Amino acid sequence: MKILVCISKTPDTTAKIAFTDNNTKFAETGVQWIINPYDEWYALVRAIELKEADPSITIHLINVGNADSDPIIRKALALGGDEAIRVNTQPADSYSTAFQIAEFARQEGYDLIFTGKETIDYNGGAVGAMLSEMLDLPYVGLATSFLLNGKTATITREIEGGEETVEVPLPVVVSCQKGVAEARIPNMRGIMAARTKPLKVVEPKQTETQTVFSGFNLPPAKAGVKLVSSENVEELVRLLHEEARVI
Repeated sequence: MKILVCISKTPDTTAKIAFTDNNTKFAETGVQWIINPYDEWYALVRAIELKEADPSITIHLINVGNADSDPIIRKALALGGDEAIRVNTQPADSYSTAFQIAEFARQEGYDLIFTGKETIDYNGGAVGAMLSEMLDLPYVGLATSFLLNGKTATITREIEGGEETVEVPLPVVVSCQKGVAEARIPNMRGIMAARTKPLKVVEPKQTETQTVFSGFNLPPAKAGVKLVSSENVEELVRLLHEEARVI
């Protein structure tokens, strides 16, 4: 069995966010990059758990990005991927990312494709569904549990107001979130082994982007805190009514 895990490069959650070019591009200078947590903690780790239960499984990692993605790809290999593929182009939007992954995956015949439910920078959550459409495969999103029995997957996913459990034959595309696996950190043996694992760079296929970013805006600054004496009940009521508008 062959599993493909899609991994993205995202800014560390502590990174200071700023924009350039009249607020149309993310300012990357000085930013610390990490593997997108939903890809690493859930999609990749669940694939590793499946391989631990069945050593005949092969795990491939795929990233759409430039050479500066290599360090995070090596970290993913250190966690437990067998080999990695980097499509050598800067991702432009969800469509172009899914297109490049689909073009490669179509040639390889994967039994299972895992993605994170979304990236923590753009929060689009669209790549998994687009992949399934491009590859003509079933898709299950927001998975909180994934069990494999031969060529059938039993998946529990989050829905409005609860959960549902479905059974689906392989191959299938699944987006993963909290609950599907427990996060891990690479050990020294994995880090050393990652240095020699294959990282294949392939050139992108010709496509057109479907989305143009017209601008980004930071959220408004948080308002200051007003302290009201416990003895000044009238002022507290006035603020709650006129400014907070909660009464």
